[in-house]
Amino acid sequence: MSELRLSTLVMPTAETGPTNPLPPLFTGRDTHTLADLSTADEEMRHNIAYGRLPSVLPHTLQDGYRRTREPREHRTAVLENDILRATFLPDTGGRLWSLFHKPSHRELCFRNPVFQPANLALRNAWVAGGVEWNTGTIGHSPTTCAPLHTVRAERPDGTPVLRMYEFERLRRTVFQIDASLPDGSPVLLVHIRITNPNSHTVPVYWWSNIAVPEAPDVRVLAPADSAWHFAYDRVLRHVPVPEHEGLDLTRTTRAGAAADYFFDLAPDQRRWITALDGQGQGLAQTSTDRLRGRKLFLWGRHSGGRRWQEWLSGPDTPYLEIQAGLARTQLEHEPLPPGGEWTWAEAYGLLSADAEAVHGDWPRARAAAEAGLDSLITRDALEADLKAAAAWIDSPPLDVLSHGSGWGALERRRRAAGGDHSLSLPATPFADRTLGPEQQPWLTLLTTGTLPTASPTTAPASYEVDPAWAPLLESAGDDWLELLHQGVLHTARGDLAAAEHAWSRSVAAEPNAWAHRNLAVLADRRGDTESAVRSYLRAHELTPGLLPLLHEVLDLLLRADQPSRALSLVDTLGPEQRADGRTRLLEARAALAAGRLDRCGLLLEEGIEVPTLREGETSLGDLWREYQQRRAEGESEGEGESEGCGAGPGGIPEAYDFTMHPETD
Repeated sequence: MSELRLSTLVMPTAETGPTNPLPPLFTGRDTHTLADLSTADEEMRHNIAYGRLPSVLPHTLQDGYRRTREPREHRTAVLENDILRATFLPDTGGRLWSLFHKPSHRELCFRNPVFQPANLALRNAWVAGGVEWNTGTIGHSPTTCAPLHTVRAERPDGTPVLRMYEFERLRRTVFQIDASLPDGSPVLLVHIRITNPNSHTVPVYWWSNIAVPEAPDVRVLAPADSAWHFAYDRVLRHVPVPEHEGLDLTRTTRAGAAADYFFDLAPDQRRWITALDGQGQGLAQTSTDRLRGRKLFLWGRHSGGRRWQEWLSGPDTPYLEIQAGLARTQLEHEPLPPGGEWTWAEAYGLLSADAEAVHGDWPRARAAAEAGLDSLITRDALEADLKAAAAWIDSPPLDVLSHGSGWGALERRRRAAGGDHSLSLPATPFADRTLGPEQQPWLTLLTTGTLPTASPTTAPASYEVDPAWAPLLESAGDDWLELLHQGVLHTARGDLAAAEHAWSRSVAAEPNAWAHRNLAVLADRRGDTESAVRSYLRAHELTPGLLPLLHEVLDLLLRADQPSRALSLVDTLGPEQRADGRTRLLEARAALAAGRLDRCGLLLEEGIEVPTLREGETSLGDLWREYQQRRAEGESEGEGESEGCGAGPGGIPEAYDFTMHPETD
């Protein structure tokens, strides 16, 4: 009997922590920029150039996590029938955390033993494991570590449906995930819909990212004989599959470095991907034709890739990712017309195939995997299920299980005030009861014409950058907060002169750290380092306890070649700020730049752990190398041995080695 129930899951957890109140004016962007796309065809080139965003505004960053983990309960929604048990985390972007095959007592996904955020997503915080749903723009979704609206719906035959949905603020679209496990089904069925309620075309992005265990006997298979290879040199290459330059890329434990492989599926080819072990078994994902792309991501056997896996999930927990998306690569957006919607169905289950064939030559391996997939669910059956979903995909929820954000409700209210009811959607209701503190200032502006009075010592609750808010803000008045928000909106529209004018008026109306900081960011962007330093230091003076602001100030002082000034600022800090990992890294860099090898060496010897180290960031390893070089130079000049880390100028210690591209070693 198929059932849907709520439960909890306890695991070692590092809390996501407080949200960074500083608006990411030019940060939080996708890092998948290309240095060379000469192998891309005309369609791909267009899609790669289309829809890029300058930042993740109106979102703020989730960078308040640490690496201290304690046991914590996570809310779960569980779908179960006699074959599969699917466990979802509604508060973590609706992540499918576990897919358990009951007859074989086998976990099909990579189920992370810990919940450890790390800096890989558009908003910073991201966790590894399970199946992640990504939308909005290129990268790990802004909702990946945020709650989704979660409700119970039902198929016509009474099969329960777990529905998760949200208003996507970057594109102002609505995405809906309907998961179900009908009686006797060997696959988890996931119906996805993206709706464009706007009167203009929007760039759309979707990738379902599936983590599975990695082992020497695991082979990744997809129905393609070539792929686009993309790595940290940012060059897109079209390569043969399975072998390229003497390496079988479908066997991930043989790879040297982290890389993406986007399989080049023929237009009429059934869409699927799988990772099968030595017995020819493993998780398979297939979909209807709308979901065109398939990808393999691997960390590689290089020390930096291994370090990243341990950073995300602990020792001895290797995994790889098989993924499925709307476009052929994750470098692209596709246009969704005004008022349009796209729907497709995905299926997840245990594929069994002839092991000898799976691990033999490529054509035979592909054929064996596809035969196993047909035994699991046929292409026609999945297409029929998508067609049948038209009868229930618009059905209103039967029960509310948990709430997502209040942004959909606010946007529904704003549109309705002008007679636009495009967000009054029966399947995905955005109720007023979901409105919270983040939305309250904007609701007040909408209903009264002014923002609530606020103290300049208190960080703004949130930001809006939809041009539809501009008339309301501009007529609201000349309060410091209204001017601050006007500047953020101007920045999102690319009018930096107007933004600077608004923020200058904001600090004139009432001194506040938020506008001073934004003025510093603008000055830094145009190369006016002196003004940037002055505005940053004023912002820090007004809000000395804000750690993200401190990091920005110290970083600028280093780039401005003022390391001694940075060290003086560090010396004024309290013990909590000084113990922060990013602060310690910046202090060590400043000490090295100022010629204080003893101070830098002591910090390195004690250990520097930066929870928010960005994917691809090599600052720790670079610091270690430069310190060792400077130390060796001092010894060769007869200065004696400097105190500090005991290792010589050889390899980077494992704790500091996050290098993703070993060719730069």
